[in-house]
Amino acid sequence: MAKPPLSMKPTGWFQVAWSSEIDAGEVHRMTYFGREMVAWRGESGRLTVMDAYCEHLGAHLGYGGHVEGDVIQCPFHGWQWSHEGRNVCIPYQDRPNRGRRIHTYPVVERNESAYIWHDVEGRDPFFDVPDVFASFDDGRSADDYYPQVTMYRAGLELHPQYVLENGVDFAHFKFVHNTPIVPVFTRHDFAEPVSYVDFTITFEGEEGQSIEDVRSGVEAINGGLGVAVTKSWGMVDNRTISAITPVDDRTSDVRFMVYIGRNPGDDSPKAQDRARAFAQDVIDQFLADVHIWSHQRYSDPPALTSAENQGFTAIRKWATQFYPEDELQKGVTA
Repeated sequence: MAKPPLSMKPTGWFQVAWSSEIDAGEVHRMTYFGREMVAWRGESGRLTVMDAYCEHLGAHLGYGGHVEGDVIQCPFHGWQWSHEGRNVCIPYQDRPNRGRRIHTYPVVERNESAYIWHDVEGRDPFFDVPDVFASFDDGRSADDYYPQVTMYRAGLELHPQYVLENGVDFAHFKFVHNTPIVPVFTRHDFAEPVSYVDFTITFEGEEGQSIEDVRSGVEAINGGLGVAVTKSWGMVDNRTISAITPVDDRTSDVRFMVYIGRNPGDDSPKAQDRARAFAQDVIDQFLADVHIWSHQRYSDPPALTSAENQGFTAIRKWATQFYPEDELQKGVTA
């Protein structure tokens, strides 16, 4: 396997957990972007993600640290830290240390997932996490779908950009997914940090077929490099979320979520089982891509055909905005 040549510290929103993994009062250890972190939920329900080490003497808050109301308490000397990372109590002194602060990350919980904003330059978020329902603005919500089905793979040697580039890759469908379909891209919009890719599906061997004859396709919204949501239409009604989060300079965690549309008026166990089977089929198709990505060498420049050039050129140019300037100045070579 080849170490990804792209920076593993891109800017954007990245999933670090599912919301259900962190109950009120719990402390959750994690490592992302080469940094030890803890996520904890106060008794009020508010979720915080911060660097893991107490600013007093460096104890790791994920090993014995515990939540007291809406603060986290260090296991070593009992120093307490707020949701903003500020010291609010030193139990053996009459005032806190106002000069030290633990770095915290902007957090958004959406679609049953917890995301943090990562930016090595310390900038505030400049775009939002896409919502697998609201972002498509079609009036549908989670109530119209069966419960989320999830997939998680930890520590794979791949980069988030590999996954996003798949969204403009029409040629892989036949060979990776063994399906006789040819996507016809109807939208490539890479003007903003949140980008849009739509394609319509046509079937080979049907002469004279036009896009208007087809009644199926996919709409994708990419929230930077870390999160992509899709809506499928004209086939099994499903929505997906893919979230790829760098762990260190070689590996990423991969999370994938599927929602299958409910059959109105039918919540029978048989309908739910069928929906779960459909969701697993979608996950299996995604895993076929993951198998490729996790053994891929990133080629730059790639050997593109003329038909591939527009999509790959556009998405790679769009992706450069999410990398630290010093990484871009080095240049990326395979």
